[in-house]
Amino acid sequence: MGGSSSRLFGTLAQSLNSAPLAQPEPYLNQDPDQLLRECEEALQRRPARPHRDLFYPSGTAPCRHKHNSSIRIMQWNILAQALGEGKDGFIRCPLDALNWQERKYLILEEILTYRPDILCLQEVDHYYDTFQPIMASLGYQGSFLAKPWSPCLDVEQNNGPDGCALFYRSARFSLQATAHLRLSALMLPTNQVAIVQTLNCKVTGRRLCVAVTHLKARSGWERLRSAQGADLLQSLCSITSQGGSSCQTEVESGTIPLVVCGDFNAEPSEDVYRRFSSSTLGLNSAYKLLSSDGQTEPAYTSWKIRPSGESCSTLDYIWYTHDALSVDCLLNIPTEEQIGPDRLPSYHYPSDHLSLLCDVIFREGPHRLM
Repeated sequence: MGGSSSRLFGTLAQSLNSAPLAQPEPYLNQDPDQLLRECEEALQRRPARPHRDLFYPSGTAPCRHKHNSSIRIMQWNILAQALGEGKDGFIRCPLDALNWQERKYLILEEILTYRPDILCLQEVDHYYDTFQPIMASLGYQGSFLAKPWSPCLDVEQNNGPDGCALFYRSARFSLQATAHLRLSALMLPTNQVAIVQTLNCKVTGRRLCVAVTHLKARSGWERLRSAQGADLLQSLCSITSQGGSSCQTEVESGTIPLVVCGDFNAEPSEDVYRRFSSSTLGLNSAYKLLSSDGQTEPAYTSWKIRPSGESCSTLDYIWYTHDALSVDCLLNIPTEEQIGPDRLPSYHYPSDHLSLLCDVIFREGPHRLM
């Protein structure tokens, strides 16, 4: 399965040679349906991605209120290209399945299929040459924050450091504020980062704070992850309580509604998970709503085989302020059969982590009914 060319990437490459990346205007108004067809054409020799249905908690029908339409949020560790090819050691994944010339289409196909309003990514090492221009062409504004000491830089022929990226659809939101955070532990800076943006929703006139992060990986670092989570929560408390608001519900609660997306590299049994679930910010984990009791996380969000063995783990989360936001629907988790015996990544799925997606809606305060 060799690398294939595309009108999309060919056109963008020509534009990149003639225009600064800081000016996304040359790429605006691309047709997402056309881009999706180009991805499908480039991937025609690969097996199809696992089919995933939308799940509506408690069987509720999708909300269609014209003044309070849902906001679609996608969370995804997309697997840094340098790490996938040069460091992570996915022994059951053919190296050819990881070549960037086709893997990038699998990533974009997933995004274009679901078309989130807000997209939170980790392990992005092709931000400037791929994701920034393409997402700009689709009408998104983006922000990127690299790790200070990215492991990608240890790989030959890397594409620069990996980091977190946050995109929002500019037709739906305007930007009020951005904070780029380097997470600390015991007052010492670490190698993990977070992006926090406060957005104004153009449909409802309400504000939403969105954060994306990627905590320290691997076992043995549980205390560091807990400290990083505590540092992030402290920053989020400060950010969401800043400034005045014309919205009565925000004044009453004293905070802006919050969504936190991330690869926490932590199972629900870890202390950092307990920190978030018991925070004074009133956060709930969206994917618990897939369970019958609404209290249990999925069995896995990442499933890989490395030389050290097979790892099936729940590491990725979408947290939301449950008193201010409700979850309209979620993207279901693929079954073990859909994932396949060689696990992730593979010819049919580009990352060792599954994408998470949910539609959230602002809760209506009693004063709005009067």
